[in-house]
This record gives sequence, structure tokens and C-alpha cells, in this order.
Amino acid sequence: MSPADAFRQNPFHYLAAKERDMLLQIIGNTPAWVWALLAFLVYRGVVASVGQETGLKKLFIIPIVMLGLSIQGIAGSFGASLMAAPVWLAGMAAGILASWILFSLDSVIVRPERGTVFQHGSWLPMFLMMGIFLTKYAVAVCLVMSPQLKQHAGFVISVCVLYGIFNGVLIGRLLRIVAIYRSGVARIYNLL
Repeated sequence: MSPADAFRQNPFHYLAAKERDMLLQIIGNTPAWVWALLAFLVYRGVVASVGQETGLKKLFIIPIVMLGLSIQGIAGSFGASLMAAPVWLAGMAAGILASWILFSLDSVIVRPERGTVFQHGSWLPMFLMMGIFLTKYAVAVCLVMSPQLKQHAGFVISVCVLYGIFNGVLIGRLLRIVAIYRSGVARIYNLL
């Protein structure tokens, strides 16, 4: 039976098989380091879901890693696009502002005398890390399948806004925690 006959007879089976084959090809062509990165991000997300005490410097690791992934994703996908950076920065500013405003002050306990911060568990870091990872992965797949999307303003804008908002919320959380920490240090040393 020809593919055309198979399609006429059962179009859903034909499309499902075609999509399955495409998905298997995408997964099979994904480099091993991508799966290692995904495993690391899932691990860090699960760790963040449980309350923990962390040194202040360690809080910078994930936001910096995710910032690097986003910048690499934008530069690798869109090169010297004139709209990519400003849109990404606008999305980041919106994410930082939203995170700063919505951050619950009760979600952290600062311990400046130990140089640590206790964070109550949250799935938000997992969501944000997966958002950046999946955006980067989906964009790479889309551009392999349709390279002309690099030139499509709507695609560039939507991708850069996503990256910006995800990064902005991560950075906004970090800035809010650092501000709370600094106010704790100021109280201990009677600087307020």
C-alpha cells in the first residue's frame, strides 16, 4: 500500500507515525551533553523544592548559568539581530520587576552571622529552568526545520521575550534575596 493510500484509509494513523518518526529523529540527533544538562537542571529544581540553607554566593550559580544559556541561545539563534537584545532586555526588566514585587519576604530567612540564607522550598526555580531549557531546545529544533524563522520578527520577539522573562524572574528573586540579606547585615551591625 502506498503512503497516499494509507493516508486516505487512516489519516490519523499515518500522521501519528510520521510525527513519531520525526520526534524520534529529533531526540536521536540531540547531543548527549543536552541530556546531561537537563538532568542537572532537574536535579537542581528538585533540590530547590525543599527548604535549605545555602551560602549567599551559591545563590548566584543558577541565575548566572541560565543567563549564559539564554544569551548563548539568542546569539546562536539570531546572531546580530537588531531587535533581539532590546526585546530580551525589556522582557528581563519586566521579569525582574514582577519578581521583586511578588516575592514573599517570608520565603527566606537570612542568617548574616553565618553568611547563609534559608529558602523555603519552591518549584518556581524548576519551572524557570525548564522554561529556559525547553525554549532553547524548541528554538533549536524549529530553526533546524525552518531556518527562515530567524528572519521572522514575531518569532524573534516571542523567543527573546520568553528568555527575558524567565531570566528576569530568576535575577529578580536573587536581587530580592540579596536586598533582604543586606538589610539583615545592616540590622546586626546597627547600620540602619
